Amino acid sequence: METLKAIINSQPQTSQLQTVFRWLAGAFLLYTGTGHLTFSRQEFLAQVPNWVPLNGDLVVVLSGIAELLLGVMLIGLGRYRASVGWLVTLFLVAVFPGNISQYVNHRDAFGLNSDTSRFLRLFLQPVFIIWILWATGGWEAWKHRNDETEADY
Repeated sequence: METLKAIINSQPQTSQLQTVFRWLAGAFLLYTGTGHLTFSRQEFLAQVPNWVPLNGDLVVVLSGIAELLLGVMLIGLGRYRASVGWLVTLFLVAVFPGNISQYVNHRDAFGLNSDTSRFLRLFLQPVFIIWILWATGGWEAWKHRNDETEADY
């Protein structure tokens, strides 16, 4: 719990480039969240693992709402950017089994119509996580979580 408090209280300075990439990530989440609720709903349904004990469409809607909220937070809560970065990271880790499920169950969606393309897609999630943690200063907050000072650095 102390580590979580330390990350929340430590919001490292980020560069203009990091800010631009944070906003781009937020816009991407807004786009995909909208897709969950509208134009890509069926394709997102292909990623819901069979073992999830909820209705697949409900999972798509709830994850879409989460993406919309996280996108807004990335863009609008710059003061808490590192904390939001870790929230987005937790979300991306939580939905990663859907990408694995799409690969393992050979489900076509988003133009991923071969095992090779579905397999390669698995490597995009870690890249997006690295992007988020860099752009929000999440890595820096983690590195300085044990520092005595709560001031921005």
